[in-house]
Amino acid sequence: MLDFLGEAWTITLIGLGGGLVLGLAARLGRFCTLGMIEDVHYGHDRSRLWMWAVALGTAMAVAFGAEAAGLIRLHDAIYLHNGFTLAGAAVGGLMFGYGMAQAGNCGYGMLARLGGGDLRAMVIALVMGVAAYVTLSGPLAALRARLFPFEPHPEAPQGWAHMLGDATGLPAWAIGGALGVALILGAGAALVRARRWKELVWATAAGGAIASGFLGTSWVANTGFEPWLVQSHTFTAPVGDSIRYAMFSSGLEPDFAIGSVLGVLIGAFAGSLIRDGFRWEACDDPRELKRQMGGAVLMGFGAVIAAGCSVGQGLSALSLLSFHAPVVAGAIWIGAWVGLRQLILGLGLARTA
Repeated sequence: MLDFLGEAWTITLIGLGGGLVLGLAARLGRFCTLGMIEDVHYGHDRSRLWMWAVALGTAMAVAFGAEAAGLIRLHDAIYLHNGFTLAGAAVGGLMFGYGMAQAGNCGYGMLARLGGGDLRAMVIALVMGVAAYVTLSGPLAALRARLFPFEPHPEAPQGWAHMLGDATGLPAWAIGGALGVALILGAGAALVRARRWKELVWATAAGGAIASGFLGTSWVANTGFEPWLVQSHTFTAPVGDSIRYAMFSSGLEPDFAIGSVLGVLIGAFAGSLIRDGFRWEACDDPRELKRQMGGAVLMGFGAVIAAGCSVGQGLSALSLLSFHAPVVAGAIWIGAWVGLRQLILGLGLARTA
């Protein structure tokens, strides 16, 4: 495959395949971070929370199982190879979560909506992608690097499973795999009791897509000759990567992130045709669009500072049990809760929901 397609196109197809599954999961399984948080706090429905737990458990069990089988060395993954500051995790997560609530969805959700014909999502995704690049390599890059530095740690994996393994003598894969299976059984049982079979299927598929990113990029990195990152799906800076590739593709090579973004768009388009039909939508309220664009800017800034978004940290990094992922995921939840409460009830945070 590498000889026929080349390394760049092979890794792009790996991202495309996983993104396709995630796009279908969003449209057909209603797999959504902001929707999950809103359901828990205001809809009194935990089905999408159990979906997320099943997806996380599946990704975790497959990734650590692959390490046990010798198919992947998880320490090579970007989330365990690099060290990130707790301040960046907390600040970036809060910014992203609040921006997600204001924008009406995360980067992944925006791509899923765009695939169904929502032109508002296209505007918001473009703004988010540009804001991410402003922080990643643009005018704010030097300030971001000074305040929230990333430092490689090749000597020791930056993850809870590996740390506990060193402390107890147990292999890291056994700790991570056991936790993954426990999540699948616990959350899966909740979905089964509620007869949410469709949600169970798509949650499992989404988790498999996350794990496939790590396995596929690891295979290309170890088999090929170029220094590819071992990574999985995330949907903030990759939107900026895709914009950049669309403008300068003659001088660039495609990669996993670009394939992932395109895959979600294609999967969401197909899912919209299957579920309720593709249809164009636009924003008829300038004030709403202004709020959503402001939220997109915050998501772009926050995701780069936190080194990931609701999918990149909430699923990809958390499935490897990286040190900073629980902090980012928790901060995103808190930021989204504050943003949703502001939109639904105003800023009277002392009142009960």
